[in-house]
Amino acid sequence: MPLHKGDKKPDERPMAVNPFIGEANPVAGMIEAPPKHRLPDSPLPPMTAAQIVHDELMLDGNSRLNLATFVTTWMEPEAGVLMAECRDKNMIDKDEYPRTAELERRCVAMLADLWNAPDPSAAVGCSTTGSSEACMLAGMALKRRWAQRNADRYPGRTVRPNLVMGVNVQVCWDKFCNFWEVEARQVPMEGDRYHLDPRAAAAMCDENTIGVVGILGSTFDGSYEPIADLCAALDALQERTGLDIPVHVDGASGAMVAPFVDEDLVWDFRLPRVASINTSGHKYGLVYPGVGWALWRDKESLPEELVFRVNYLGGDMPTFALNFSRPGAQVVAQYYTFLRLGREGYRAVQQSTRDVAMSLADRIEALGDFRLLTRGDELPVFAFTTGPDVTRYDVFDVSRRLRENGWLVPAYTFPANREDLSVVRVVCRNGFSSDLADMFVDDLTRLLPELRKQAHPLSQDAAVATSFHH
Repeated sequence: MPLHKGDKKPDERPMAVNPFIGEANPVAGMIEAPPKHRLPDSPLPPMTAAQIVHDELMLDGNSRLNLATFVTTWMEPEAGVLMAECRDKNMIDKDEYPRTAELERRCVAMLADLWNAPDPSAAVGCSTTGSSEACMLAGMALKRRWAQRNADRYPGRTVRPNLVMGVNVQVCWDKFCNFWEVEARQVPMEGDRYHLDPRAAAAMCDENTIGVVGILGSTFDGSYEPIADLCAALDALQERTGLDIPVHVDGASGAMVAPFVDEDLVWDFRLPRVASINTSGHKYGLVYPGVGWALWRDKESLPEELVFRVNYLGGDMPTFALNFSRPGAQVVAQYYTFLRLGREGYRAVQQSTRDVAMSLADRIEALGDFRLLTRGDELPVFAFTTGPDVTRYDVFDVSRRLRENGWLVPAYTFPANREDLSVVRVVCRNGFSSDLADMFVDDLTRLLPELRKQAHPLSQDAAVATSFHH
């Protein structure tokens, strides 16, 4: 049974085939309609199969109007050509595809330099399928380093380690703690603080803490967590107790924004306590999914025993990954984008995206019905909720009605201690232009009179309620 639920009653009818695309069948007069939920008995002509799939996909949402996703939805045609040329290359096969492997190595070196590694040539890193895998790898390294430090402390005993983070972390960190049997110690939200508090995080640490995760760009509202303050709180903890707790920065989005438009913000390897950083190349790295990056300050931060070497593809290849085979196309596209834009190009793109986000946030606030939680001045992402005087509709109604105009905008509740707060979040990406922002505001403005006439929020009716799941 698939995890993703579709229609409750499976549609057993065969798929319809337009006579224009069905090639003649001497027995049936036209091609036999294929089944939906089992393999067809016979092959289909390529044009027919392609048209059937194309027609199915027509009802997907328009990715350019998807303001829920952080993932890149537009690249230049030249990048698409390069990706097509590399779609059959297996990233793991570095002996067969040495130039693809070299481009990966160069990307790691560029990121180490961008994130101010003390010695970029000594930093180690790898590409991944995305930030989720990169976070898993970083968490594994933290856990193994903790085990090495405590090998003599608990002879013959099983002790469960813990990881400290804000309750606002992306779900991949909950997965890591679940899969690798680590206790998740989460700092709850309080009042208008929607992410981790450095002192509260330090207070949760003990001798079994493998590390603290700081988020550079919260999924919930786009705000940066104060990484420098977090490191300072852990420095003070070490002075008091001797506990030396490393920090991992989950920069899934912000690690490809802050270096270009927040150059004075200290959050990266300039802080000695930061042991590792990850980012998503397929978010604000401006590459189609899926590619991520994980970097460690130095070789000591990544235990050698976690790196495997294989020779059955030819050569002697070190690999640190959860999976094995994956395409090289996205890594090539990342190198193309680094080469194409450079620092100034990235700065222009990210600043333009931030400008669109901040302008859109101001215009939504000016409508009078909404209260901004963030303004898009960190990540180009902002969240807003309905004002205290708005009682006839809620953010779920706003999300539902915007979807009728093609806009995919998530509405959801915040986690522990602020479950009372429901918000709409808008993610602005490269390709979401000021013209599209104008259209968004126009559509929202047209909907407000109708929403204000409702008797009560329709989300109270389970049949029409909408929600968003991270």
